[in-house]
Amino acid sequence: MSSSSSSSSCCCGVVSSSPVVLSNPRGGFTARCSARTNRKVLFLGSKQFPRITYSPSNRASSRLSQRAVIAFAGQQPWDVSRFVKTLFFFNGPPNPLKIVESIISSFTSPASSEVPKKMETSNVVLVTGATGGVGRRVVDIFRKKGLPVRVLARNEEKARSMLGPDVDLIIGDVTKEDTLDPKLFKGIKKVVNAVSVIVGPKEGDTPDRQKYKQGIKFFEPEIKGPSPEMVEYIGMQNLINAIKNSVGLSEGKLLFGFKGNVSGNIVWGALDDVVMGGVSESAFQILPTGSETGGPTGLFKGTVSTSNNGGFTSVRTKNFTVPEDLSAYDGIELRLKGDGRRYKLIIRTSFEWDTVGYTASFDTTKREWQSVKIPFSSLRPVFRARTMTDAPPFDAGNITSLQLMFSKFEYDGKLNPTFTEGPFELPFSSIRAYIHEPITPRFVHVSSAGVTRPERPGLDLSKQPPAVRLNKELGSILTYKLKGEDLIRESGIPYTIVRPCALTEEPAGADLIFDQGDNITGKISREEVARICVAALASPNAVGKTFEVKSTVPFSEPYVIDPSNPPPEKDYEVYFKDLKEGITGKEALETTPAQV
Repeated sequence: MSSSSSSSSCCCGVVSSSPVVLSNPRGGFTARCSARTNRKVLFLGSKQFPRITYSPSNRASSRLSQRAVIAFAGQQPWDVSRFVKTLFFFNGPPNPLKIVESIISSFTSPASSEVPKKMETSNVVLVTGATGGVGRRVVDIFRKKGLPVRVLARNEEKARSMLGPDVDLIIGDVTKEDTLDPKLFKGIKKVVNAVSVIVGPKEGDTPDRQKYKQGIKFFEPEIKGPSPEMVEYIGMQNLINAIKNSVGLSEGKLLFGFKGNVSGNIVWGALDDVVMGGVSESAFQILPTGSETGGPTGLFKGTVSTSNNGGFTSVRTKNFTVPEDLSAYDGIELRLKGDGRRYKLIIRTSFEWDTVGYTASFDTTKREWQSVKIPFSSLRPVFRARTMTDAPPFDAGNITSLQLMFSKFEYDGKLNPTFTEGPFELPFSSIRAYIHEPITPRFVHVSSAGVTRPERPGLDLSKQPPAVRLNKELGSILTYKLKGEDLIRESGIPYTIVRPCALTEEPAGADLIFDQGDNITGKISREEVARICVAALASPNAVGKTFEVKSTVPFSEPYVIDPSNPPPEKDYEVYFKDLKEGITGKEALETTPAQV
């Protein structure tokens, strides 16, 4: 690009008193400017844009004329100042060559009839405590079902020898926060947590832990390794912090909105058709009492015009400092007051200013507050109203900005059927990522029956399992298990808490009793517990439930099956659907909490 000495301004921002030539070495565009006639013509390849006129004498006439310094012949003035401010707001100093090249591509790129690439999804299940009696059985079930599974283990050699050399493995220890980098858990959607403090015989055990497998009632127990507080409570804190962003929250993740005094750090700015020479104009505001509940709300408002070949307005966030990872969620939900028009939501996954936006249109109902859910799977890659079939699939784990748009154009030459010129307003009180309904558990935890019983008033300890009687001697094992449960319930993660009675090495298949309130005693097969955990992950009826489970077979009777005629697998939904939320057994402790 070259220019001569200057004394007056040309349409391209070059100041000159003699002819100015702007050229692209690739031959894409040429702009010529003559100071004698103050006439400019912009050529894009073989295309010639309308003649542009400029009058220096108007420079000081008014504030408006200072801004609107360019006008296409017979059309409205183009606000160069607003154009430049827009570019600086979103992207810092603009690159004029890149801007013009992108405009050229929008005129020369043909629409494609190909189908865009589908979004990639991950359904990996993490199993913690995977080398334990329940955990390794859970891994086996997932493998037999052909489902992707990853395990968290402290000892790599032990894990690979027990689960196979090709096991997808994360080496970490829940008691050591620095080994649980959240990046290691990206892509994990669900968790079965079978981590438990190790209890073993004081007199020692066989290499394959035969005494332990018989059950705690058959030996004098002691804690082996880290304490119950470290494993069951602090370890639970560490694990939840590590996986929380990967598995998601029942109520979703608030991106914009007002929760208490918090409104997030999103910065919005107008991005209108001024970037293409148009005159439409919009703004983003906060209305202190504009929401449906009388609280604050955001407002996208403006005036849209088709003058100068324009026809769109939008508000867009500045790029997030750190990309939002929404891979745990299924889409974006907007709470808004409609006006009967069709709008667009545009999500970007690149820090580049002028790049592909993953886009979906949505209709609104006039004068009504409504929730609009936009699944990520419905987004299409769009660049300047054209579908880009060669764009990479949408990556919900790398979201860099959001944009709301009202436009004359849909995609690939289609028009918005609700478009009208003039003023508009779209109040929106929140934007959040959501998990599609019905929600199923994202975190299934294997706890223990008896966790609420230590020091429960009126309880006959002689009739209780050894762990209840020996709670203090075993480092308050059940008390800390209950505290770990509470962390799950308070986390916001969709959960199920399974409290098995005494675990055995017997086969699965016995009739079962599911109960709530933490009152039953008995035994249950580790294999049965593993099956219950896997079934709970897929059951909306298991969400938010805490329950105890045992078999109907008494302790004194061994349970055996005929391998040639095993019992049919159970439909655990029969049990899940009768369970209630909010019943934990803590109700009896509200006035007399257990002491640690």
